[in-house]
Amino acid sequence: MFMSSGYGATGGAKRRYQAVDLESQVEGASPHRLVAILFDELLKAIDIMLAAQRSGNRIKLIEKQGRARSILLALETSLDFKAGGELALNLYRVYRECRRLIQEGGRGNDPTGIETARGYLGEIAGAWEQIG
Repeated sequence: MFMSSGYGATGGAKRRYQAVDLESQVEGASPHRLVAILFDELLKAIDIMLAAQRSGNRIKLIEKQGRARSILLALETSLDFKAGGELALNLYRVYRECRRLIQEGGRGNDPTGIETARGYLGEIAGAWEQIG
């Protein structure tokens, strides 16, 4: 029987399907849609991180914490301060604070900061969808 990364055949197949699904969403997507996909992936990572924290799964927590921080960094570096002005600066500050909250929340095993970051990011993601 085929085993993938110690997670079993079913888990490996699910991850491969999700990767293909994400790739198909990204192909040909507009820049606006690409940012929406980043927000979707970011919120999923934070939700899984919180669930892993509640269940005591440190490995999954650390994995999803790294994913969330990477996506936040990508969002930060995609900001156009020249065209975006004050809005871009404010988003930069929120993203930076969310990275800090996610880092500290994962390290200290306290979900409060992570939940706060998720709330901020959920609001921004909702607003981004409204711009559509």
